[in-house]
Amino acid sequence: MAADKARSEVEVGVDEPPPGLGGWWSRMSVRTRITVLASVIVGLTLIAAAAGLLLTLQHSLVSNRDDLSRARAVDLANQAADGSLPKLLTEVGEDSLAQVVDSEGRVLAASSGLVGQGPISSFVPEDSGPEVRTLRGVPDDSETEDFRVWVLRASTTDGEVTVFVGTSLESLSEAVSTLRRSLLVGIPILLLVLAVATRVMVGRALRPVEDIRAEVAAISGSALDRRVSVPPSADEVARLAVTMNDMLDRLEAASSRQKEFIGDASHELQSPLTAFRAQLEVALAHPQGVDWTTLAGDLLVDSDRMERLVHDLLFLAKEDAGQPIRLDEPVDLEMVVLEEVSRLAARTPVVFDTSLVSPAPTQGNRQELSRLMRNVLENAARHARSRVKIELEARSAEIMIAVTDDGHGIPPDHEARIFERFARIEGARARSDGGTGLGLAIARAIAARHGGAISVDASPRAGADLAGARFVIRLPATEVMSGR
Repeated sequence: MAADKARSEVEVGVDEPPPGLGGWWSRMSVRTRITVLASVIVGLTLIAAAAGLLLTLQHSLVSNRDDLSRARAVDLANQAADGSLPKLLTEVGEDSLAQVVDSEGRVLAASSGLVGQGPISSFVPEDSGPEVRTLRGVPDDSETEDFRVWVLRASTTDGEVTVFVGTSLESLSEAVSTLRRSLLVGIPILLLVLAVATRVMVGRALRPVEDIRAEVAAISGSALDRRVSVPPSADEVARLAVTMNDMLDRLEAASSRQKEFIGDASHELQSPLTAFRAQLEVALAHPQGVDWTTLAGDLLVDSDRMERLVHDLLFLAKEDAGQPIRLDEPVDLEMVVLEEVSRLAARTPVVFDTSLVSPAPTQGNRQELSRLMRNVLENAARHARSRVKIELEARSAEIMIAVTDDGHGIPPDHEARIFERFARIEGARARSDGGTGLGLAIARAIAARHGGAISVDASPRAGADLAGARFVIRLPATEVMSGR
């Protein structure tokens, strides 16, 4: 049952998300989601980098040309000032121009492309520092090309002159446009290659996970001994496989315990039911020879045993389900022990020695702690010859309860199994009528739920006044506990 549930969870997975953005995204495979995420992140990064590259290139080209044009303008201004300005000016580079104009608008000197042309601009700087302008229609209005022109005013012996030195922006724009077109083609190709590579690599990385999923899905409730293959690597996939195998180990163990428990419970219920039915059949076959009072008493004994067995089974079922209970009640263990001893002493000839029982306050669930003591005391009384000794001592951090009988003890090879459900012990301490085989298992569960433990000294201790088994219960003294 546990394995079928696990298999169902593996195959079905989480509930389908509601429609919307999260819905279609969640319906994608992990492989597709990683591919999309990687492509989007890298794509945005490349776009930002491309934009930065274009801006940097444009700024660098403009800056370099500005430096050349500004230096040439200063040089021409100096030549005009000292009277060494030639009529034909050399250009600072390809697609460049230079012109010197006097205050009357006459062209004093010009580069080859402006020979015979009038002033390219009437702009005159207000101060002597160079200023930059973007001009269109140079050398005439039919031109649509833009020029970035540096303008500088200079003083000569003949008066003020204006120096114009500029370079075309068309070649700069072409360089930037060429790079832009390359990026527009290259980035999608790069993203496509990245997406394909990412999908292939993620697919290979997740292939062992899919293999593990398929192997787990193929494991049914009748084949819990199967295990998934562990990859030879030491990565997360290998650890996942090991974890899955550990889980399957626990499921197999739980299933085995469940089957054994059901078989034992069926056997324990079958015995009193068989006796019950046999007695009734005999009584019905020979009603005149039946002592109905005795029969009723025998049937009550059998029904009482079945009732206690059913109650014990119900308790363990709730324990396995982890049903929460209150564990913060103040409990006087001395009173609990004395009440259970008094109740048990009224129906058994065994003598109970409570001389070593002392006050021991703690916190927990009084009803469960009473059941714990009842089960341990009944077990001791059932196997004692004539006497049971109880010790109760409150220490600094814990409370120690010891229950010792004068019976035959427990065989050493059965000591580890004594607290198992329906544990059967051969020999003098074998379970007799009245026991369900669940008392000590319940006692261990209650002790553990209260943060304590129960153990057994199977063999008689040297110098002990009682030579039987000795059960020791240890519980927290006053620690406040919360229910599970």
